[in-house]
Amino acid sequence: MPTPSVRRPRPAAVRDRRATTSRPARREPMSRTQVIGLVLGVLAFLLPLLLDVPGLEEMGERMLAIFLLAIVLWVTEAIPLVATAVLVIGLEVLLVSNQALVPVPEDATSYSKFLGALANPVIILFLGGFLVADGAAKYHLDKNLAAVLIKPFTGSARTTVLGLMVITALLSMFMSNTATTATMFAVIIPILGALPSGKPRTGLALSIPVAANVGGIGTPVGTPPNAIALGALAERGYHVSFASWMLMAVPLMVVILIGAWLLLITLFIPKGLGVELDMKTSWATDRKAITFYVIAACVIVLWMTESLHGVNANVVGFLAVVALLVTKVMGGEDLGRLSWPVLWLVAGGIALGDGVGATGLDTWILSLFDWSAMPALVVVIVMGALGLGMSNVISHSAASNLLIPLAMGLATGIDGLEPVTIAVVLALACSLGMSLPISTPPNAIAYATGEVTTADMAKVGVVVGVVGTALLVLLMPPLWGALGLL
Repeated sequence: MPTPSVRRPRPAAVRDRRATTSRPARREPMSRTQVIGLVLGVLAFLLPLLLDVPGLEEMGERMLAIFLLAIVLWVTEAIPLVATAVLVIGLEVLLVSNQALVPVPEDATSYSKFLGALANPVIILFLGGFLVADGAAKYHLDKNLAAVLIKPFTGSARTTVLGLMVITALLSMFMSNTATTATMFAVIIPILGALPSGKPRTGLALSIPVAANVGGIGTPVGTPPNAIALGALAERGYHVSFASWMLMAVPLMVVILIGAWLLLITLFIPKGLGVELDMKTSWATDRKAITFYVIAACVIVLWMTESLHGVNANVVGFLAVVALLVTKVMGGEDLGRLSWPVLWLVAGGIALGDGVGATGLDTWILSLFDWSAMPALVVVIVMGALGLGMSNVISHSAASNLLIPLAMGLATGIDGLEPVTIAVVLALACSLGMSLPISTPPNAIAYATGEVTTADMAKVGVVVGVVGTALLVLLMPPLWGALGLL
């Protein structure tokens, strides 16, 4: 077998984010779906403003208009997701805050509440996570770790796939799923070349996005739905520590990861297929690199030991930014290249939840159904299924932004339904939507390799998503309760 060495190109997701061009980008024509989305969005926005909605006060009608507009625009992507997020914040300020352009009650929510979503502590936590993740790419820590960790898993193709999934999941717990997937595909190119074409390559290519999606549920900084859930909980006075989130999510992550590996090797990787690799490393040893390694290690340890030292994970995230910038390990240019659209998308979801709660829209929506007649378990199952279903056809962040604010209202009106339970269940369920190339960027990256068909992706994604969500809604809440996490 060949023993290829792995070069160290920057992950595609990071390269794309850092690319500049001297020519203005050519404007892409709008698709039919986007045009229809714009028209439907305007109509959905105007209807609650023009028609009297029974049982809903005027402020609630205005918020309903904003909410319906957000649904249509996020589902159809008529405008970029982040544009919808900031539009939500802007409309809330103009229509339902104390600085509105139309008359509002004297006790209307302060405009600073909505604008403050852009600097919510959860946004700061993600900011720190993003800068640490970008530093890992800048100093090649991600690929070096992958090359070191894969060594015990060489020999058998089935074992190699397990190793790659474990490494991908671990990286995805602290890096964005997209950047992790791009990094890992750069690493596995020689492995793909060492496997016969057909099912073995398909199984290997599928293992990366599956592991990235599943691994993202493990920590608060793993994926935007986690941040959206934490933000919604914090707005209602519930604090979930970094370690507590991991205690809730990591056991499920491990079970789903092992189950997904068994499914992939059963379907695609035959017994006895071998692969021998020598993945070489090239560690940077200059002052900045060493300083980054130390800061990153300290940040992760502080995040995981919050209950011991009492420093909030959000504060640790900000201190990470301070330390990386002050030591000149990362510069202003690195800060400018972060995934700000993702941060603002999360902020839009937080602001949407604030508006829904402040105007009484959540109470009105919940009154449309007799939720109180349902046992708490049934509500959790229904919301988990909604999260899984929606996140397969729209972005995970958009699905979380739409469902979590409503779920928070449910948690206050149904006996036995814990706010932490419903928020975490929805966040995790949304991350398990991975049956289509459009479901999540890691899926799109895998599909672009040409090694994966939509049918194979759907087959694996549906099984992993449905079984994972079933475990999530049926087994995890009782376990969380037994562990004293609720």
